[in-house]
Amino acid sequence: MKKATIVLPTYNEGGTIEKVILAIFNESLQKPHWQVEIVVVDSTSTDSTGEIVKKLQKKHSNLHLIVTPKEGLGQAYIHGFTYAMEKLNSFVVFEMDSDLSHDPKKISEFLTEIEKGADFVIGSRYIKGGSIPENWAIYRKLLSGLGNIIIRLGFMSSKSADWTSGYRAIKTWVIKEAISYIQPYTGYVFQVALLDFAMKHKARIAQVPINFKDRTSGVSKINFSQTIVQTLWYVFSHSSFIKFFIVGTIGFIIDFAISYIFIEKVHTQVWIATLLSTETAIISNFFMNNFWSFAHKKVDHSMNSYAKGFFKFNLVSSGSIAIQTIGVQLLSSIFTRKLWYIYKVIIIVFVVIPYSYILYNKLIWKEK
Repeated sequence: MKKATIVLPTYNEGGTIEKVILAIFNESLQKPHWQVEIVVVDSTSTDSTGEIVKKLQKKHSNLHLIVTPKEGLGQAYIHGFTYAMEKLNSFVVFEMDSDLSHDPKKISEFLTEIEKGADFVIGSRYIKGGSIPENWAIYRKLLSGLGNIIIRLGFMSSKSADWTSGYRAIKTWVIKEAISYIQPYTGYVFQVALLDFAMKHKARIAQVPINFKDRTSGVSKINFSQTIVQTLWYVFSHSSFIKFFIVGTIGFIIDFAISYIFIEKVHTQVWIATLLSTETAIISNFFMNNFWSFAHKKVDHSMNSYAKGFFKFNLVSSGSIAIQTIGVQLLSSIFTRKLWYIYKVIIIVFVVIPYSYILYNKLIWKEK
């Protein structure tokens, strides 16, 4: 019988903790071939949370309590995960709120996805069947919805519609590999970091629709401004696409400068100047992408692998040269030559960057 452990971080959740625990145990009856354990990680609550859990422990041997300092959500989960793996030998661990925002009746659906082969199951508010509270203030809807869109665009990933969901089921092999990586993240950015790690390490992702409910007891622990800053910084500093965009911007500056010199100062033909400037930028982009943007899957340093990678890069990039050369020349012929730089910007941003990022990932910096 496989073991699933639900980790419940708490701080002053005396108003809901008993209802949550009893609901989880009741739902576990729907999966009799799973042994369900609960680990409450209490950050030294000042209310009755700890006493309620201790009272319930007398009736439930599969209920565990860990008391820790108040170190943030990420650290609370790490304490719970570690206990579940080392003391309980769990096959799956759950992340779940203790305030009834997450419906315990969904646990069976999560475990069904695990049984089908998923490594990381996300309770998503933003897929068909999922929802957020209608009475949420507009700023909360914008922060949550827009925030997830920004994260998805930043990582150029469609595997999850809800990166910030706190309702998850995760196989412990993922946690074991991720534990040192996620250790520094104490706040809610922990959720983004863990999912990012799982995706980059080829964990199979599945989603279950959830109807998120606002808490009816206690006080939210989210510091919105801190969470926004930390999450945006994480995406900015860990997204290959954003790094790729920065490298592309540098390449554009090189490209633009050479084009300007040859077109405006040397007065060469537009197509010749574009050809020279684009190829120079491509060489710069290859080295910066290999050692920065895609450093986690960079081309092997063997001469043979490096030569093949560089050849493929130039082969793919020849499409960029053709697109820019033909596009700029065509638009310059149809409209005015003086606006060549506007045509160049439009072509690079809306055609060349998406084209390049997709093909580079598929042909050169492939997942290993």
